[in-house]
Amino acid sequence: MSFSVKKFTEPIQPRPLLKFPKIYRPKPSVTSPEVIGYPEYSVKTTDKASAETSATAVEPDFGNLATDGSEEVFIVPKQDSTDETPFTSETKAELTANHSAPRPKLHFSVTYNSQQKELHVTIIEAERVGEAPGSEGYILGRLRMATGETETRTATRRLVGRIRWEECLAFPLPGGYEVEGEVALSLRSCDRFSQHANLGDVRFKLADVGMMSDADCWVDLQPPKQDKSTSVGELLLSVSYLPAANRLGVVVMKARELQSDKLKDTIDLSVKLTLKHQSSKLKKKQTRQVKHKMNPVWNEMMMLEVPQELLPKSSLELEVLNQATPGKLDALGRCQLGLQASGTGLQHWQQMLDSPRKQIAMWHPLHV
Repeated sequence: MSFSVKKFTEPIQPRPLLKFPKIYRPKPSVTSPEVIGYPEYSVKTTDKASAETSATAVEPDFGNLATDGSEEVFIVPKQDSTDETPFTSETKAELTANHSAPRPKLHFSVTYNSQQKELHVTIIEAERVGEAPGSEGYILGRLRMATGETETRTATRRLVGRIRWEECLAFPLPGGYEVEGEVALSLRSCDRFSQHANLGDVRFKLADVGMMSDADCWVDLQPPKQDKSTSVGELLLSVSYLPAANRLGVVVMKARELQSDKLKDTIDLSVKLTLKHQSSKLKKKQTRQVKHKMNPVWNEMMMLEVPQELLPKSSLELEVLNQATPGKLDALGRCQLGLQASGTGLQHWQQMLDSPRKQIAMWHPLHV
């Protein structure tokens, strides 16, 4: 057997097999002959329908024209409405209100304890509370009178569709409820970053307590109203206590939503911290100054030596200052932490006592 071998001098190169991928485009969900120019899409129509299609294609409605310059254009003419009623702004507002989510509802009762001279607001439950999973909430109560403001709150509960508290908020009223004043109940949410938000509130006058006494009230919470007279901003603080070293650590983190007439010309903000034992001032410290920022960030830690047995009767007072002119500091707002405080100041201090060696952060409203 003989073999024949042929030799070639030209190099053999592999033949490239490159193909562009096929691009699949979704077909329109329209089954009428008004679809124009779409590839591989045809509808058998009568002459009358074709004539209508041509007439429509001559003057297209550019409001429904969608193209990026390289794709085929398809035009779908608008259909005339059978309802001849004009769509006014009132109709649009009515439809928006009808389709909006329902407001949360609060169930509470009000009584006046004449022996203790206190107004008792019992927070029973809340319904239709819609919030992101993992968030928690509480009810914040405020009593505002000409002599001052009293603030208290319920325990924190996980925000679900229905939340039950059955807690009593007590407001001291030595002169009785037949005075000029207002009670505000707010549903607040807070997440793991201690970000607090107002989900809605309800307000009633002290003069209406007699009519509301011993009766269960179901009230839809209204969207919160911004009240600049009661709060001039918020301050974020983190506190911790080390029992072994008798040291109190305070981190002044940042402030937000500062509102004051003293911030018109110069913005040079700092925070002054004062450690008190009862009415005596033990220690003062101050952060650095942050210029030209309405939401300043400090992130400064201050260590204070406080024996553990003095903590229950000690407190912290923080004050946001603005240096408008050299040598002059204007106070914008202050907040207080301690067992003698109220609202977030009381809650923050109590959590620090219950969880030693743990950093706990919380926003605090600033008051003038």
